[in-house]
Amino acid sequence: MTAIAHSNGTTKATTGATTGATTRAAATTATRADAGAVALAVLRIGTGFVFLWAFFDKLFGLGYATKPEAAWINGGSPTKGFLGHVAVGPLESTFHAWAGAGWANWLFMLGLLAIGLATTAGIALRLAAISGTVMMLLMWAAEWPLARFTSAGQPSGSTNPLIDYHVVYALALIAVAAAGAGATWGLGRRWARQPVIRDHAWLR
Repeated sequence: MTAIAHSNGTTKATTGATTGATTRAAATTATRADAGAVALAVLRIGTGFVFLWAFFDKLFGLGYATKPEAAWINGGSPTKGFLGHVAVGPLESTFHAWAGAGWANWLFMLGLLAIGLATTAGIALRLAAISGTVMMLLMWAAEWPLARFTSAGQPSGSTNPLIDYHVVYALALIAVAAAGAGATWGLGRRWARQPVIRDHAWLR
């Protein structure tokens, strides 16, 4: 009887220890998941703000990248300065032709606004990731970091022939969309419950 009681006691103690360890492990996993969700939310909001800042700076001329007199509302062009000074890459002449065009200005500005709002709010992240990636790849092509020299023979100033900040922004958009990062500190859950969005997952 004593041996049986001792055996039972050991079994109960072992089971209790196992249950406690499992509980602690589950709590640790949950904490890490929460921290990961918050980190992705911070990345999402920060990335969205990059696009929103670019939009408002070009719209109003906040005095940083865009001077007030060059603001879009004052008759300036959001694309002429950047595309007009492209001096590298196989699309140089194409970008020069686009520079300052009305359709290019509107498409660029609406893209900045839509991507910025969607990413910051945590809605339509998949659409934002697709359109944002296309925009970033076009801007990457305009700067063409693969080139060591410009078409005039001057150093291009490229610091990395493949991965520059445009690629990093595109990867950030893809990451937050793939992770569904709009559910934390965003409107992602409410957006996903809308009938149209629920029936068309690609709109999430």
